[in-house]
Amino acid sequence: PSPLAVRLNRVVKVVAAVAVAVGAVFLGTAMLLGAEPIVAFLLAIGVTVALVPEGLLPTVTLSLAWGARRMAGRNALVRRLDSVETLGSVTFICTDKTGTLTRNEMSAVEVWTALGAATVRGVGYQPTGQIDTPAANRDAVADLAYAAVRASSGRLSRRDGQWQPHGDPMEVALHVLALRAGVDVSARERWEPATAIYPFDSRRLRYATVVADTLYVKGAPEAVLSRCPAPPPDAAAVARRMAGRGLRVLAVATRRGPGLGAGPERDERELELLGLVGLADPPRPDVGQAVTACRTAGIRLAIVTGDHAGTAGAIAEQVGLLGPDRIVLEGRDLPVDDAALADLLERDGVVVARVMPEDKLRITRALQARGHVVAMTGDGVNDAPALRQADIGIAMGASGSDVAREAADLVLLDDHFATIVTAVELGRATFTNIRRFLTYHLTDNVAELAPFLAWALTGGAFPLAIGVLQILALDIGTDILPALALGAEPPNARTLAGRARTGQLIDGAVLRRVFGILGPAEVLASLGAFTAVLLAGGWRWAASPDAGLLAAASGAAFTAIVLGQLANAFACRGVVRPAWRIDPRRNPLLLGAVAVELVLLGVFLTVPPLPGLLDGDLPTALGWLLAATAVPTVLLFDAAAKRARRADARP
Repeated sequence: PSPLAVRLNRVVKVVAAVAVAVGAVFLGTAMLLGAEPIVAFLLAIGVTVALVPEGLLPTVTLSLAWGARRMAGRNALVRRLDSVETLGSVTFICTDKTGTLTRNEMSAVEVWTALGAATVRGVGYQPTGQIDTPAANRDAVADLAYAAVRASSGRLSRRDGQWQPHGDPMEVALHVLALRAGVDVSARERWEPATAIYPFDSRRLRYATVVADTLYVKGAPEAVLSRCPAPPPDAAAVARRMAGRGLRVLAVATRRGPGLGAGPERDERELELLGLVGLADPPRPDVGQAVTACRTAGIRLAIVTGDHAGTAGAIAEQVGLLGPDRIVLEGRDLPVDDAALADLLERDGVVVARVMPEDKLRITRALQARGHVVAMTGDGVNDAPALRQADIGIAMGASGSDVAREAADLVLLDDHFATIVTAVELGRATFTNIRRFLTYHLTDNVAELAPFLAWALTGGAFPLAIGVLQILALDIGTDILPALALGAEPPNARTLAGRARTGQLIDGAVLRRVFGILGPAEVLASLGAFTAVLLAGGWRWAASPDAGLLAAASGAAFTAIVLGQLANAFACRGVVRPAWRIDPRRNPLLLGAVAVELVLLGVFLTVPPLPGLLDGDLPTALGWLLAATAVPTVLLFDAAAKRARRADARP
């Protein structure tokens, strides 16, 4: 179950137990005070109903739906509704590099062969460009480019006068390189078709194609160089220097001879290195800002990628993700012990390169064992186990596989790291909105329960201010729409400030606010209005009031609670600033909900037969005046408490 499901289950159990227990106590109290059994039973039902937040589940569901809708509008598609809140609880994000931190708009910018280096100039996928290299090296660059494209499946084609990429952006960039080198790969492919293809996999780190009696291979430098019996001595050092500048480095090799096509293990040996290609994939412009937002939010980060360690480390440094300890290592160097692995990752800003799918799974489990709520990105078929294990599995919508998307909780439609941060912000806002609703409704519960307490504690000498049907009219009538509107409250500037809210839905802060501030304010206004109307009508202590007087006083109490809840809805929008400092236009749904609440109040008080059924009549002028004081009473109590909290927070 998700963290939200666990918390909701706990809230429901506690509230149900308290409601039943208090109802039973009131049943016994009423019987001891001499009430008829049916009256005592109705009183007990009223108390129980007063304590149950009837709108909890629909409000939570709609809050999650609102969060999911907002995320979809920001290119984050939630596949499971409860993942909306789980996103708000994330404490650790393990992100890929290519396409997530970078643009995934690759271009070959450097080529190295044994005869020299070459610099590639050009814009985008336009094949027009320039390769700066000594004349003696041009044929070597062309041979390398042709071999790299034949060991690829991505291509560039011209359609309607425009050059269109097809397939992996890295492989398309290699085709662009070949065209800039003057090599027409497409023409040669037509009369030299491939006879065998060995696709890239995360273990071999190579892609190979057999064409007649020639094998073309491209892949990670270490994976290709290890298959070359006599590579140029400086090839590995050149690859490291390229990677250190943030370039994605590929080695390209070939082999000629008969008998090819027997399989990668037999064919991919005794290779001849043609050279290296350095591809630029610049970071996305707003990734640095998103990384800073994560750190402000107390979220730790790690890059977990299949790329070269030097490339990943350079990109991490460029976007500000690399931690102060500058830890960059490969998957094969990870600690064997999971506790030691968690200790390593806890240092924040760690870069883990050349990871295998099983490494991602280990990393996820190790961090979860340390108490983290983990978000893990992935796009390949083999990433599915790690995505399922993570609290939030994140798949790439533009470049990810169908299997990865099916295993994920969240799909990034734009493959953008900043979208993850946006989703986390909206998830936190959803958690906060659920707490807003609980604060709002529990305050109402206090105001509804107080009349029964007053009646019981006075032994029936103080009349019952509101009845069971009035409570139901409040809970499923006037209260429900403002509660739902609070569930749609948008994020504010403080949403990503501080660590994730992974505590209880109802904690000490909520209880203090409900039972120490907002609840007493509504009780003061409602019972004050009720008592004043009774006294003005001639009621004396312990006497049975006239039925008409009691109905008018009850109507005043009912009105005071409704108006108090109106003010409470605006007070619940913030925990630091008073209600009048928060722009009401940021949540237009709440304005509409309050308008409907006032209409319902008028209906309950004036439209027959509702006043008679609810035992509440239209208040007198005094009743209206006193009931209206509920609004400033609640707002001023709330503002005073917030001001005191701000004063305590100052050093």
